[in-house]
Amino acid sequence: MTEDPGIFIGKGTKPVYLQPGLANRHGLIAGATGTGKTVSLQILAEDFSRRGVPVFMADVKGDLSGISQPGKPHPKLAERAKTIGLADYRLEAFPVVFWDLFGAKGHRIRATISDMGPLLLARMLGLNETQEGVLYAVFKLADDQGMLLLDLKDLRALLTFAGENAKELTLEYGNIPRASVGAIQRRLLVLEQEGAKQFLGEPALDLHDFMQTAANGYGNINLLAADQLMHTPRLYATFLLWLLSELFEELPEVGDPDKPRLVFFFDEAHLLFNDAPKALVEKVEQVVRLIRSKGVGVYFVTQNPLDIPDAVLGQLGNRIQHALRAFTPREQKAVRAAAETFRPNPAFNAAEAIKVLGVGEALVSTLGRKGVPGVVERTLVRPPASRLGPATAGERKLVIEDSRFSGRYDQQVDRHSAYEMLRERAEKAADEVPAENAGKHDRGRTAPPARRRSSNRQGVMETMFKSLARSIGSSLGRSISRGVLGSILKG
Repeated sequence: MTEDPGIFIGKGTKPVYLQPGLANRHGLIAGATGTGKTVSLQILAEDFSRRGVPVFMADVKGDLSGISQPGKPHPKLAERAKTIGLADYRLEAFPVVFWDLFGAKGHRIRATISDMGPLLLARMLGLNETQEGVLYAVFKLADDQGMLLLDLKDLRALLTFAGENAKELTLEYGNIPRASVGAIQRRLLVLEQEGAKQFLGEPALDLHDFMQTAANGYGNINLLAADQLMHTPRLYATFLLWLLSELFEELPEVGDPDKPRLVFFFDEAHLLFNDAPKALVEKVEQVVRLIRSKGVGVYFVTQNPLDIPDAVLGQLGNRIQHALRAFTPREQKAVRAAAETFRPNPAFNAAEAIKVLGVGEALVSTLGRKGVPGVVERTLVRPPASRLGPATAGERKLVIEDSRFSGRYDQQVDRHSAYEMLRERAEKAADEVPAENAGKHDRGRTAPPARRRSSNRQGVMETMFKSLARSIGSSLGRSISRGVLGSILKG
């Protein structure tokens, strides 16, 4: 039996392969617009799928949906296949599952507020340090109480409660400035207008649905419609980071398998790190470093390698570098930085080659069988087997309707959660206050009419807080545990 050489990327002076057993050592696909990054992304997704490896990737420009359809014969594709010695080149479609946060171009994806956690939500809202501290306090209150924060109305209700009872909560949860509560509420309104209301709620995505194979044994390619999502880049980056966090927290350790359990492509990766606080970047670095032991490969796709922090870039062992322009000082720095990350090839100067690469040509360096970076090769990238360009609306519709997940995530569910719990406590407290006032009336000590409304409200809040305080006392030791990026530990 012939030994499997690996995933065929293309050919330079010799064939260039990516070893499936080292694909979980992560990777980078970089290059200027129009240089061929999408094709490189497409051919990797195709070959992982052939090997039964599920793939997740975002379709930022809308042109990756064609992977669900067989490619169209074209003389240039046939010529490229012949040039690089691809003897068994054939056109075929791949099993695709379409997803969409807004439900328009695929199965709807939702996550709960509790699952997102305070760190990622603060990032999505763009909160300052004080506001982030308030959000952490509110999450801690919810976790201690066993209150589910499922959607935006749950979080709003608990923020309102915390603001109105800030004085009583201070000793347990720290200072909760009303101004910060108000600022967070305003940011939530903006987030809702950007479409987050459709994303935050239930039924929440079951990540194992991303890790399925088709009837023919091919791994499913999970394609997120991100063309509309890119209008809210902070939501896009936070959502993908949440997915990465959930995979890290939920999947068991597997070490270095023969092939990955899942390959995750993070397109427009610069959006993850733009204006990100140092603490968040450190968390991302930690997750990227550790998630490989869960059998997950993470591939960052970006125009400029300088978009990726050095601590993360150093962990990306498999690299495909397309052409870079070098007109400005920053672009020249990017070329030098990209060239220096490769193991030199005496046959050419990598820094000079990066500037003159043709479309569909790349400098490629992959890890060898012992994990040692290979010498960089100037490579003609293989042609894809699936369609170059988007699927039609009709083709997409047929794929969605034929999916095993059709109807599973369509209807939103509103479970009993923080909003309902606080409303019930308020109603119960409101019922107790008139009874107390009636007792006072019987004793001839009715409060003056001008103060009755204020007195009633104070009584309601006092009763609610006393009930909450008793609950806190009885709930210690059963609070919710959270992982590296703040998501709930479900194990």
